[in-house]
Amino acid sequence: MLKIGIVGLGSISEHHIKPYLTNSDVEVVALCDLNEVRLREKGKLYGINHLYTSYEEMLKESEVEAISICTWNNSHAEIAIKALEADKHVLVEKPLCKTVEEALRVEEAVKKSGKVLQVGFVRRFGENTTILQKFLDGGDLGEIYYAKASCIRRLGNPGGWFSDRERSGGGPLIDLGVHMIDICWYLMGKPKPVAISGHTYHKLGNRSHIENLSFYQAADYDPTHNTVEDLATALIRFENGASLYVDVSFTLHAKKDEIFVKLFGDKGGAEFEPELQIITEKYNTILNATPQIDHLSFAFEKAFHNEINHFVDCCKHNKKPISSVEDGVTVMKMLCGVYESAQKGKEIRL
Repeated sequence: MLKIGIVGLGSISEHHIKPYLTNSDVEVVALCDLNEVRLREKGKLYGINHLYTSYEEMLKESEVEAISICTWNNSHAEIAIKALEADKHVLVEKPLCKTVEEALRVEEAVKKSGKVLQVGFVRRFGENTTILQKFLDGGDLGEIYYAKASCIRRLGNPGGWFSDRERSGGGPLIDLGVHMIDICWYLMGKPKPVAISGHTYHKLGNRSHIENLSFYQAADYDPTHNTVEDLATALIRFENGASLYVDVSFTLHAKKDEIFVKLFGDKGGAEFEPELQIITEKYNTILNATPQIDHLSFAFEKAFHNEINHFVDCCKHNKKPISSVEDGVTVMKMLCGVYESAQKGKEIRL
């Protein structure tokens, strides 16, 4: 029975705790949060008695063998490193951290500890991902030389820590773009990124004056504080000649919210979001093939269950996770590269 501790009890923690509770090989034994009221509420809700406001104290709890880090981005690296040094396995929510320097320190701590560290790239664990991966592995799409992804919110700056660059590390790029960049890069076969051209825009703010259109707000939503970008765009070039274009926004004068992920190969293509579809040729005719599956789009809850179960399996059998620390480092290089390119106003080489 793997004994789990949860650090950070914000909204994302629910998607860790619930899958853990349904896994017969797991016991959630400790919770940690700076907010004592929330900590007691969650402890009572889930029947967990070991409650901590200090993660250092929780790490001293002898029963805890592995932790999920569900805190602000600026604390990911520090908590992960200290947990690894305390001989704990770690599942850290995306992004791995805020900077490449932090990512490299986490990677070094993983190597020294010999423990499992899994990064929360949850879209890798969607059923549509698993199905598409089989087509890719089978060569049905051939060489993937171009991908494009978009996650556009018209009005969707959650405020709170999401809009505080010091705590988050950035806005829609590091919150939404991390998913878009990672899943494309992963399905493209993880080619080595070599050059990045990025743009960020600070034009609209959080648009808290807008009426009649609701959106998710963080628990600590503060309309007066916003230090992150509204929109980020990037073109990433890879060593094998492939390229990836991505754009993501918290707020934009767009007709509707939109998400899509598309891959293009020399034998076929695929649309991954909003629904899985394979594009190919047969008898000199182009075909659009729609798989008959339960979830053509990303099934959020199921993917988190798959992710958590994979982490538990890796911990119990000392396996390397699908979303490894090395992948986390490379994704941080791409994210930080976009911000650096935008700040310098020119393409940067990695």
